[in-house]
Amino acid sequence: MSVRMGLLRRRSGMSPAAFRDHWRDIHAPIAARLPGLRRYHQNHIVDTEQRGIDYPRGPLTIDGISELWFDDEASMQRAIKSDVMDALAADEANLIDDIHVITAEQHVVIPTPSGVPLLKRMSTLKRRDDVSPETFRHEWFEIHSILVKRLPQVKGYTQNLVIDRRHGRGAAASREELPVDGIVELWFEDVSSLESAFRSPAGVTLMTHAREFIAEISTFLVDVHEVV
Repeated sequence: MSVRMGLLRRRSGMSPAAFRDHWRDIHAPIAARLPGLRRYHQNHIVDTEQRGIDYPRGPLTIDGISELWFDDEASMQRAIKSDVMDALAADEANLIDDIHVITAEQHVVIPTPSGVPLLKRMSTLKRRDDVSPETFRHEWFEIHSILVKRLPQVKGYTQNLVIDRRHGRGAAASREELPVDGIVELWFEDVSSLESAFRSPAGVTLMTHAREFIAEISTFLVDVHEVV
């Protein structure tokens, strides 16, 4: 399944509450009409503290992260070329100043239980400049994922490896222009359990390994709105 993610910054002068309402109540129903769309979640950012970690943070400033799932790349491209996408682009002028779009290879490490209220933390990752994309993928998928499984109280963990970057819905973006190599999704019961997990011996080991291949981690607590 292909995952398309949008990194959104709200329109200048628009309050966080107004952005949230418009994105959820007006924009979401339009996106839900995209042909071939299997799932659509909005992640409304509610906190930008580096909770649980002491790590360099990247410069990216965003107010929301969208996630849209399609069966495959062909289905995604058909949706992008549809009239619904034109309607979405028209509405974005009322909602955002900037959007970057990525396509990701998704790796679900710990499936998240359904029907359970949980805290979700998302993070953008930038690999170290001396680490190749291939090494980054290996360290993250093959080693780091095992270390995350050892965290106490972790309820869910998904890795999203960036394979394509776009300026808005148009031209390709370079890594220098959009320095995001991965997006993390982590679930805990609450902030306390998140912070205690990273203070644990397993958490210390995890972050020691992170410094071997990750230059920046920017964390966000999000409120999830499941549209489809």
